[in-house]
Amino acid sequence: MCYQQSMHKVSFDPGLTQQYTAPYSRVINKDGSFNVHRRGTTWRDVNPYLQLINMPWPVFLGVLFLAYLGANTIFALAYYALGTDQLLGAEAATAGGRFLNAFFFSAHTITTVGYGNIAPKTPTMNALAAFEAMVGVLGFAVATGLLYGRVSRPSARIGFSERMVVAPYQDGTSLQFRVVNRRTNSLMELDVQLMVMTVTEEDGISKRKYERLTAERDRVLFLPLTWTIVHPIDRDSPLWGKTAEDLKRLQAEVMILLKAYDDTFSQTVLARYSYRHDEIEWGRRFAPAFFVDGHGDLVLEVRRVGDLA
Repeated sequence: MCYQQSMHKVSFDPGLTQQYTAPYSRVINKDGSFNVHRRGTTWRDVNPYLQLINMPWPVFLGVLFLAYLGANTIFALAYYALGTDQLLGAEAATAGGRFLNAFFFSAHTITTVGYGNIAPKTPTMNALAAFEAMVGVLGFAVATGLLYGRVSRPSARIGFSERMVVAPYQDGTSLQFRVVNRRTNSLMELDVQLMVMTVTEEDGISKRKYERLTAERDRVLFLPLTWTIVHPIDRDSPLWGKTAEDLKRLQAEVMILLKAYDDTFSQTVLARYSYRHDEIEWGRRFAPAFFVDGHGDLVLEVRRVGDLA
């Protein structure tokens, strides 16, 4: 007896789900992060190291300052509660003055500076000061590790053109965008992957559909200048025969994953970006972003990566 098993062809899904319940803004934000808001997590799911490594520099420095200020305030309150009369040189006429002396003694102790103008006189105060010194050594070790982790972490600073263009290409048209390395480090062996997300209706149910877009050249060895990435819109392209109105109706979004080798950090770096249907210019071209000067040297104008002709 022969059994025939029907094989269901699994459609391509990059991990962004095909479910569609309502219109949305975009899949990938302009900063490269995914437009996903997480709910239902608990404190056990929070990793402080990841939070501190990924937060912006002003916020990170602000957190360090507040932590330093908070630790000194807590120990100052402990010294004040035990009595500033147990601290040599901490006498003051007012309660505020005594607290300030306790606070600055805490700052001297936690940083192991120890100027000596204020010193503990009793075993209790000495024990508390010794404990604070240990907390300071461990705390500054953690802060140094976080600072080193932020500075040494490889990251790409890829500049994308603000707009995609549908431009003439050979005997037809093509979808194009341009990238540039905004930093002075060297990026090598760059690879790019493109896909388009559209919302289609199947059996009366709206679903997201993901299709790969083939780049004319999906790999370059170096990126000292700009790189215009071209997707030919031929008969094999998912965009074949589509108009601006069609892409708007389909809520089209072109998503990009760019991978490169960073010669400075000797590690691979990644960059994500996306263009919505309303960020595509039709019938336009990119203007040149570099030229040869009078000495025969190439001059790159980074700010012109997205200029259109």
